[in-house]
Amino acid sequence: MHRGILGLAAAVGAGLAGYKLVVEPWWRSWGVSPDEQHRALPGDEVVPGAVTAETRGITIAAPPASVWPWLVQMGFGRAGWYSYDQVDMEGSSSERILPEHQSLAVGDVVPTHPGGGFVVQAMEEGRHLVLYLDNELVRTQASEAEAINAESPANLRVAGAFMEGAQPPEFNATWAFVLEDLGNGQTRLIERFRVLFGGDEAKPWTRFTLPVMGFGVFAMMRKQMLGIRDRAERVLAPATAPATGPASAPAEVAGQPA
Repeated sequence: MHRGILGLAAAVGAGLAGYKLVVEPWWRSWGVSPDEQHRALPGDEVVPGAVTAETRGITIAAPPASVWPWLVQMGFGRAGWYSYDQVDMEGSSSERILPEHQSLAVGDVVPTHPGGGFVVQAMEEGRHLVLYLDNELVRTQASEAEAINAESPANLRVAGAFMEGAQPPEFNATWAFVLEDLGNGQTRLIERFRVLFGGDEAKPWTRFTLPVMGFGVFAMMRKQMLGIRDRAERVLAPATAPATGPASAPAEVAGQPA
């Protein structure tokens, strides 16, 4: 009996150690080299001393100028998030560039739901886009859009309720999208999510909710980066492929904006 309990405890301990040493570092730095993971990126200075900093990257066979429009038009009610639409959308993310959503400036809101979302903190065309959110913005947006939120789709109400219940009272977060020109028509897209929690970060519930939220962020971001890559490469490919016959216009799959 005692041997069985000790064996079970050892197995659980080994599993937890494996998760902390292998699995968690993998999803917190998916697709990036050690250099990319640790070097400074635009937006880092906005939340100094972040307790969580997750960096992910992907190489796209398209130049930065062809990737940038997909970033500019992101958001609920715009082109979508190119991720798991059942979670964060009403409808499907767009499969084409939407001219009506190509205008974005510092201070604009990039919506995550009908009542608000991230605020553009910094941007440089073709190079980087830094989004920002904190607890004060969440409360202000919620109070201003209470009636609108009541009419939100069920999936967004559920996701919003989870986020509201899981968030600590105080937090500051940035979400940076950085484009680096690799030459030869290729772009490196690096995303970094940084967050600093207030005094409640050490409460017992955070030991369980924060890892769950962190993995959820990873799953959504990974799907998003793959979605951006596939869209940029698919739209560009017909125009850059070697000519084998009469020229044809780039094929675009018409998608419905959120």
